[in-house]
Amino acid sequence: MRRNMIKWSGVYLILLFILPFWACAQSHPDISKSNTFKEMEKAAAKAETGKKQDTATFAAGCFWCVEEQFKQLQGVISVTSGYTGGTVPYPTYKLVCTGTTGHAEACNIIYDPSKISYDELLAAFFIAHNPTTLNRQGNDEGTQYRSAIYYHNETQHKLADYYIKRLDQEKAYSDPIVTEVAPYGKFYNAEDYHQNYYENNASVPYCQFVVKPKRDKFREVFKGKLKQE
Repeated sequence: MRRNMIKWSGVYLILLFILPFWACAQSHPDISKSNTFKEMEKAAAKAETGKKQDTATFAAGCFWCVEEQFKQLQGVISVTSGYTGGTVPYPTYKLVCTGTTGHAEACNIIYDPSKISYDELLAAFFIAHNPTTLNRQGNDEGTQYRSAIYYHNETQHKLADYYIKRLDQEKAYSDPIVTEVAPYGKFYNAEDYHQNYYENNASVPYCQFVVKPKRDKFREVFKGKLKQE
């Protein structure tokens, strides 16, 4: 009897610990069957652009999750976690977490436009998080976790606006998209320990109960477009 009580007490404590993480990991809807998503995903990369590299910048909640998701895709050369969209120069993680700097946790994604299109990256962006929750992803709450697309040129700007409009018209989500679309500004690289965070910290609870489920769902949606199948 006592052994069972101790056993269930332990289970209860574990559940109390992981449930907030689980809620965060399960919080965003699946739009992979929507017509607009299919349009984004099927937009072919354009080898004739002449560019060997281009940059996309997205904010979609915790950058540990976003980094690990986009690293999976063929054509993505590198992903750097950092801070952008704010007013305080040279912000630190501790300062950004206060929500007073105006910065969002974001990722600079360097990609080969002959292998992956910006449209496909937008499809990945909308799968990676829930763009209908204002300043929040799961239990991560604050302006630093806002949904945002920071465009580097007018083509990216038009595509972002176009697909957001299409997704809303199609009612791909039950609520309107609140993603900020703004010009790219100063991007500050996050501290070294934030880079390749999942790769270096896979055993910690946040990685196990939040990052890994998001990565696994992402990989399932983008089968056939992954670096490692």
